[in-house]
Amino acid sequence: PPSPTAPSPTPPAPTPTAPRPTATPASSGEVRFVVVEGTEARFRVREQLAGVSLPSDAVGTTRAVEGGALLRPGSILDAERSRITVDLRTLKSDEGRRDNFLQRSVLETSQHPTAVFVAREVKDLPWPLPASGKVSFQIIGDTTIHGVTRPLTWAVEATVQGDEVAGRATTRFKFADFGLPIPRVPMVLSIEDDIRLEIDFQARKAQA
Repeated sequence: PPSPTAPSPTPPAPTPTAPRPTATPASSGEVRFVVVEGTEARFRVREQLAGVSLPSDAVGTTRAVEGGALLRPGSILDAERSRITVDLRTLKSDEGRRDNFLQRSVLETSQHPTAVFVAREVKDLPWPLPASGKVSFQIIGDTTIHGVTRPLTWAVEATVQGDEVAGRATTRFKFADFGLPIPRVPMVLSIEDDIRLEIDFQARKAQA
C-alpha cells in the first residue's frame, strides 16, 4: 500500500521590516537665495534747493550689498540666515558735498559704517515658490542704522525665473526713527522728513 504523505512544513513567519527614515522638516524643502552682482541699494529724500523753483529727490546709491535669505516650507524665514548688509560708506549721489556731509554729520559712517536688515517674517509669499512669474509679498524684520534697531516692513515686487529672482524692495521711515538729524545746510532750503529706501536686487538660489 502507498506510504502516507508527510505534512508540508509550515513556512517561517516574515521578518519585520524596519521603518524607513524620513527627512526632518528642518532639512526638507529649504530654499536659500543669495544676493548677487547687480544689486543696488538707494535712498531718496525730497529736498528744495536754493535757486531752484521745484523740489527734487536727493538720491544716493551703492552696490556694496551682500547677504541673502533662507526660506523653510510654508514661507517661514530663518532669521539666523536671512540678513542683508549695506556698506553706507560707499553711498554716492550727484553731489560730492552732499555725500561728505551725510557721511560725516548725518550717518556718521566712521562709527556706523553699515546698515543691516534681519528678516524675521514674510507675508503673502506663495508656497511652494513658483518656477516662474511675478510675486508680490512683504518682509518684516529688524533694521539697524546709525546704531539704532527698529522693525520695518518692506514691500517686495519680484520676478522668478528658475533659480533666479529679481525685483525691488521698498520701505520708508522718519529721520528721528534712527536718531538721524535732518540736514541743515545753506544750499538746501528744506528737506522732507521722509526717507525712502529701495533695493533693486538680483538673487540666485544656492545650496541651503
